Amino acid sequence: MAVYSIKDLEKLSGIKAHTIRIWEQRYHILEPQRTKTNIRYYQDEDLKVLLNVALLNKNGIKISKIAKMEDQELTEKVAAISEINLDDGTQLDALTISMIEMDENKFDRIINTNIDQIGFEQTMMEVIYPFLDKLSLLWLTGSINPVQENFISHLIRQKIISAINATPLSSGEENEKIILYLPEGERQELSLLFMHYLLKSRGKYVLYLGQDISIADLSDANHIHKADLIFTMITETFAKESVQQYVNHLADTFPKTHILLSGYQVVAQQVEAPKHVTILKSLDQMLRFFDHQ
Repeated sequence: MAVYSIKDLEKLSGIKAHTIRIWEQRYHILEPQRTKTNIRYYQDEDLKVLLNVALLNKNGIKISKIAKMEDQELTEKVAAISEINLDDGTQLDALTISMIEMDENKFDRIINTNIDQIGFEQTMMEVIYPFLDKLSLLWLTGSINPVQENFISHLIRQKIISAINATPLSSGEENEKIILYLPEGERQELSLLFMHYLLKSRGKYVLYLGQDISIADLSDANHIHKADLIFTMITETFAKESVQQYVNHLADTFPKTHILLSGYQVVAQQVEAPKHVTILKSLDQMLRFFDHQ
């Protein structure tokens, strides 16, 4: 069972610690435990209650009214608001609740509602990516545990793969062939999978190799498919060589193939791009590049 400080609750709910204390004292929303030194701490059930209360309060329901609700009514109102209110803050709060509760049905309803109304691509860019940014912050501050992160990442991965599978295959004869891969040690597969969807939905012919691919394996794949473009993301530092050395090695191995690079380390380390290498610093740049191909 996880244990949370009042600062953890503040980060996860967006409700100030001072306000949480007032809600405790006046409305008995939460009943924290205390250590032997009289320091407040909270458990999973407290966090679930606060996230639901916070979502309703941010959507205009007074705390005095929320405090009188039975658990069933509280849950039903949260579900109703999550499905009809596409406000960014409400969606992030609802997804956070589904992650903390590890509730696949709740996650599915939220994402499917957005897909039905704004499509899969916009759902990824306007809902899931901001949520992943929030998730990274919560992970860095220790406010969530690995099992919750793995749970929600797996569900997002399933959604992207489902969208990829639902998109018609393109013929490799007429369109450019694009190889997508992640270098050895890279683990940011969700971003690469989404790029697979974006390219496939635009009629591109994509050969998806996945993560942890060596340059030697990449060369074998390229020998078979003779790709026009190779795309990768570098977000981690390398143990054996610098990012610049890796990029130079990649460029030397594929001198006749246009290489596209993205990722935090490529930008942060100000990698110098050889002639046939293009650095794409943002998702918008990537989309503009491929939309004009």
